[in-house]
Amino acid sequence: MAFMLRTVSAAIFSILSFAAVVAQPSKPSAVTQGFHSQARLISGGRQGDVWLAGIEITLDPGFKTYWRNPGDSGLPPRFDWSRSENVAGADIRFPAPYRHMDAAGVAYVYGKKVALPVLVTAKDRDKPVTLVLSAEYGVCKDICIPARADLTLDLTQDGPDRSVIEAALAKVPRPQALGAQADLSVLSVEPAIQDKPAFSVTVRAPEGAKPSLFAEGPENWYLSTSLPDDANRFTVIVDEKPKDASGPVPVRLTLVAGGKSVETEVSLDGNGQPR
Repeated sequence: MAFMLRTVSAAIFSILSFAAVVAQPSKPSAVTQGFHSQARLISGGRQGDVWLAGIEITLDPGFKTYWRNPGDSGLPPRFDWSRSENVAGADIRFPAPYRHMDAAGVAYVYGKKVALPVLVTAKDRDKPVTLVLSAEYGVCKDICIPARADLTLDLTQDGPDRSVIEAALAKVPRPQALGAQADLSVLSVEPAIQDKPAFSVTVRAPEGAKPSLFAEGPENWYLSTSLPDDANRFTVIVDEKPKDASGPVPVRLTLVAGGKSVETEVSLDGNGQPR
């Protein structure tokens, strides 16, 4: 069912996004008003060899948008920088999301306002950089509607939104090894007995904080994650995977609790079991 919801959502997103492009051509600016949302590009000046920038999405009360992995039925964001000038790369970082459950299933979302930091590498360090972004993102309350934003911004040394971008970077999960001795960590991954391929993930979280776990596999792997039990164990189920899958299969586990977040890479075999 989760796979069907994801497939239908993606198809609707593509159809409605194409219709929006045809029906509402717009001249790019730094700010665009969309469906129950506003998107803007922000600048934080230089940091070493990169420019700090960001995509800020502000949502109307009660609405949400989606993480890079939307969960069961959401719409993943899409970002196209191909029309930018003097840009060799634009590395988007995603702050940790929160888990939202409704009749459509479990979604991984942001509410109110989110800033996605972007680390921009110039082709020529000594020349000006102009960002030109075509963004598509889902906006949802009871149903999900695709929003589109066409944005452009010249990056400047003063970087008026540097504090916003730095605050968002602080919320990006930091890489951490499996079994790390920290107050928030993924301790172990073991096979679990379920109707579908599954594995158990045991975590450590600060006392009194309820952890959330988000599991992401490669393309065409769809994973769902339970709530934790009393021992801070999660069950991750492989809902769908390629029939001809072979290992090693990288899986990224993002653990969130107590205002902190980490991400840990683990490996599965072609049958969806921990290696």
